[in-house]
Amino acid sequence: MAKSNLASMTIEALIEMRDDIGKILSAKAGELQRQFAALGDGGWVSSGTKTVGRPKGSSLKGKKVAPKYRNPRNRGETWAGRGAMPRWMAAQIKAGKKRESFLIHK
Repeated sequence: MAKSNLASMTIEALIEMRDDIGKILSAKAGELQRQFAALGDGGWVSSGTKTVGRPKGSSLKGKKVAPKYRNPRNRGETWAGRGAMPRWMAAQIKAGKKRESFLIHK
């Protein structure tokens, strides 16, 4: 339909057309959902907020681990070896120390 034809239509006709389009879109969406459901677990289908398929993220994310390294100058500063190297360790390594010198011996 041309743009000029839509502009010349009455408000009631435009509302009726919008309702018809909404019904057609709902029917097509329902058909697509039925087709996706027929695929089963083999498909990568999102159903609401739960996504079916391969899990994402690390299983270790958010888990606490014991510290491996300790700052000899400030005994309260420790690092588990995860994430970015702490500034105190980076500064001392830059000054010539080895990472192994900060290990916590158990």
